[in-house]
Amino acid sequence: MVVTVVVGGFFGDEGKGKVISHLARVDKPDIVVRGGAGPNAGHTIRSGNNTYKVRMLPCGFLNKSSRVMIGPGVVINPTVLYDEIKKFGVGGRVFVDRNCGIIEQSHLDMDTRGELKDKIGSTGSGTGPANADRAMRTLKLVHDLKEMETITLDVPGEIDAVVRAGGDVLVEGTQGTFLSLWHGTYPYVTSKDVTASGICADVGIGPTTVDNVIMVVKAFVTRVGTGPLDNELSPQETVRRGWAERGTVTNRTRRAAEFDYDLGRRAVMLNGADQLALTKLDILFPECSKVTSYDILSTEARLFIKTIERKLGIPVTIIGTGPEDTSVIDRRG
Repeated sequence: MVVTVVVGGFFGDEGKGKVISHLARVDKPDIVVRGGAGPNAGHTIRSGNNTYKVRMLPCGFLNKSSRVMIGPGVVINPTVLYDEIKKFGVGGRVFVDRNCGIIEQSHLDMDTRGELKDKIGSTGSGTGPANADRAMRTLKLVHDLKEMETITLDVPGEIDAVVRAGGDVLVEGTQGTFLSLWHGTYPYVTSKDVTASGICADVGIGPTTVDNVIMVVKAFVTRVGTGPLDNELSPQETVRRGWAERGTVTNRTRRAAEFDYDLGRRAVMLNGADQLALTKLDILFPECSKVTSYDILSTEARLFIKTIERKLGIPVTIIGTGPEDTSVIDRRG
């Protein structure tokens, strides 16, 4: 039995989708379950010749032997969810907890105007207003919608049954540590806690059940929208270095900075991480593109990895060397 939690170490956009897809493909967990805020967080997965962009489905859906679930702490947009189920052909193995919150049109309307949009840079997905209604005990839940009965079950109970039977569970976090409502750069944060402990609460897993916490960090730091970003590069310098990116959900340009060791150390502390997944090594070191063996990485790339391990205090066990979910060095042993 192995329960693995995957979380973002910075401001989201670290490449969690790629890492989770790799883990689901290689480890073949019985359940892949998503925590987090809601459809305000998007993940991009490249597998073979296909690119998948998801906002509701757990990224491990490409492993056809896994059941994919959404925990009760997540608010869902039924339209987005059903569109993804149909688009990616995963009907029959996708389930949501009966206590998931429902995003309605009123939440979408509220999220696309006013301070949330203008000052905070909200994604406009309705996630924040829905979570606010949940705190006020007025939010409609999945069990209130008869049309969702066919995909509804007790997600914490299903996870517990698999764990007791010796099965494996992969828990998928969204966004990043410093977008946490409690631990992030308030007020430029999401509407709830997205550290490992918060994600576990979202899906109904107690802390003693967790075996591994893998924290995903990119070889450089990016952030979408407003909020502080130490040592931020100019847009021109970001483009010159080849670090220019756009967000999966909003398509907004991501701001960029060099790898932040202080931020990384704090994220390790806040998440109780015991492993790191480092993505986009190939962007800093193009000679490492699509390399799948640590031993043939360049000397400079290995020095960078060793510096991260030394300064953050935990090993880098997964290394991304390209956009595809197969361009990975897996050192977990």
